[in-house]
Amino acid sequence: MSQEMTCLGFQSNDTKPVKFTLPIPAVSGRDLLIKIDAIAVNPVDTKVKSGIQGQLESPKVIGWDASGTVIAAGDDCELIKVGDKVFYAGDISRPGCYASHHVVDERIVGFAPKSLSAVQAAAMPLTSITAWEALFSRMRIHPNIDKGKTLLIVGAAGGVGSIAIQLAKQIAELNVVATASRDESITWCRELGADHVINHYQLNTEYASLGINPPDYILCLGDTDPYFEQLAELIAPQGLICYVATSQKNHNIDLLKTKSAGIVWEFMFTRPMYETADITAQHQLLNRIAEMLDDDMLRCTMQQNLGPMSEETITLAHQMLVSGKTLGKISLEAIDTE
Repeated sequence: MSQEMTCLGFQSNDTKPVKFTLPIPAVSGRDLLIKIDAIAVNPVDTKVKSGIQGQLESPKVIGWDASGTVIAAGDDCELIKVGDKVFYAGDISRPGCYASHHVVDERIVGFAPKSLSAVQAAAMPLTSITAWEALFSRMRIHPNIDKGKTLLIVGAAGGVGSIAIQLAKQIAELNVVATASRDESITWCRELGADHVINHYQLNTEYASLGINPPDYILCLGDTDPYFEQLAELIAPQGLICYVATSQKNHNIDLLKTKSAGIVWEFMFTRPMYETADITAQHQLLNRIAEMLDDDMLRCTMQQNLGPMSEETITLAHQMLVSGKTLGKISLEAIDTE
């Protein structure tokens, strides 16, 4: 095995990635060394890139969605072994996966779906974890008990929304109201199982036109600030709103007081960042997602494969993400190491 790995990293927030090499690290404890087969891009990638201050001496490797093959395992690994095909989203407090090799804790790694290609598998971890945790960990939706309640998903055609619609229907049997504004995104949400699709630019008016009860749960996948007051008005008494995007303004949470409604946050890196006692839940839920994909209970949400990772394809992927008009996920194949 070569003693070096090829990486794509950023030295500033306004430049293309640069290609460079690093020594392949040895692994210990519960870490795995993965030979990357494919990655997918996410909005968090562009946000981390934009947060780079000044000119870095060493390029910063980002990216948190990958599939690959385990080629080394630490002495304490007990869930995953060398040779296993895996998929995972990683840990934002560690280097990312825009590289030929990557080190990751086995407790946040799942066995890759057998029915999917590497690029398809790479599209699924981050969005699946985010959607699963938002619905079942943060808002504590209980299958069977909460069957028939209503979930509103704001910004439902993107990566997380594409999985959240499916999980809400397949596992929780909720009534799902999705928001989308373009013909192709409306069609996409309906294909994934949304019961209603409304335009988020006229959110409250269009929701009222459905003639249904207020949403018991709201998953806001768009920017928090434009929607805060609207969602406080929409949410049902004793309902829960889950946000994923950092707010830039201060908001009046007293708007929710008389409804005894609550706000929760979903940040899928919380468990690995803090090594929470339940960190292995991400291994378990990824395995459940893989089973559902293999059993055709879930649809893979990869919509585009841009080819091998390179300076050009990563730049294009980021441009597509920033446009805010992507459906599902964008994947890339393994980096060319020559």
